[in-house]
Amino acid sequence: MRGPRLITTRRQLLGAGVCAGLLATTSKASTLAEIVASLNDKPAPPVPSAVTPPPVNYTQPRVVVDSAIDPRLLARARAAFDQHRPQLAHTDTVGIVDFSRASRDPRFFLFDTRTGQVSAHLVAHGRGSDPDHSGYVERFSNSIGSEASSSGAYLTGDYYPGKYGRSLRLSGLDYSNSNAEARAIVVHSAWYAEPDQVTTYGKLGRSEGCFALSYNSLQQTLERLGPGRLLYADKIA
Repeated sequence: MRGPRLITTRRQLLGAGVCAGLLATTSKASTLAEIVASLNDKPAPPVPSAVTPPPVNYTQPRVVVDSAIDPRLLARARAAFDQHRPQLAHTDTVGIVDFSRASRDPRFFLFDTRTGQVSAHLVAHGRGSDPDHSGYVERFSNSIGSEASSSGAYLTGDYYPGKYGRSLRLSGLDYSNSNAEARAIVVHSAWYAEPDQVTTYGKLGRSEGCFALSYNSLQQTLERLGPGRLLYADKIA
């Protein structure tokens, strides 16, 4: 089973520069679409008077955001960022979870807005979201006792020593996950989220609604995501 993978292609780094503009605290365009549009609308560089222009029309290269994250999910995460930005203390790293994918596939993404690096990790979902243990999220729930995963935007909180060791608290920012704290939904490691589970069973085990990662993936997540950042989880139908 492959471990966390790092995506650093030239196109992704270019796209990451655009994404970083989304998270920059400036008075300029604050959405990815506006930043891409502003880059694409730049005029062609001036030609020195002593040089004859080539006999073709100059075309400004189109800026394309290219990453491992589904662009539809990325758009939803961007909207969540815009909505909840005043509550974020840090914008250098954003976590995005694609519950459209099977648990056997890396679907927990850590995106570094400064470098464009994206690492992808395995993550388990709640048993209430997958009662038949198919390996896929079939439904979300915000209900206490549902043991299901919840969709929406989360604010990462403090570290704490939990049942599975050092963990990261979460607060739900949306109606769809408003009971996250009451349900003790957190980010932690678990034996059933280790890569060998996929090798043996073709899927991960299930949590009680928490974002359960392998031990190694959790260490990177605790270091890079940390308190005061955005974690967004959803499923593209």
